[in-house]
Amino acid sequence: MTENITVEAADILAMLAEQRDMLLITVRGLDDAGARTRSTASDLTLGGLIKHVSATESGWIDRIRQLDENATFDMDSAMVSYYMGDGDTLADLLDEYAKVAAATEEFVAGLDLDLQVPLPTAPWAPEREWWSARKVLLHIIRETAHHSGHADIIRESLDGANTTMQRGADAGMTVD
Repeated sequence: MTENITVEAADILAMLAEQRDMLLITVRGLDDAGARTRSTASDLTLGGLIKHVSATESGWIDRIRQLDENATFDMDSAMVSYYMGDGDTLADLLDEYAKVAAATEEFVAGLDLDLQVPLPTAPWAPEREWWSARKVLLHIIRETAHHSGHADIIRESLDGANTTMQRGADAGMTVD
């Protein structure tokens, strides 16, 4: 990050980093098969969630960069992002997510958080809305946290591991 970053932008990036870390705990120690496993009634998998959150963050940052007043939401691309493809590996998905995170942090370091960003129209939002860059970043945090919760349930259903216990273990705590 740069020295010119505002306190507010630094706080937003710190919160986003914390949410990313929580999500990443859910895939610790998994192989590709585990990352593809459906462990609940949902179609969601841990690999698919990593892929989706990465694509979502990258997509929202691109919306801020491009300021496209004619953009429309692409439902097909959004749905594909939820699935770990046959050619995807968890290692590659994690590497891409790390690249997205680094690009976001670099971009936000010099961003005017009051910049007005046109949102794409969508079936649920047929009239174009404008959000501040700040609100877009807060939305990325919300999306990451939302899917981190899904991931925690999937991982616990898969093998009993959960984020709270793993964070406690990281801090040297033991549970009897």
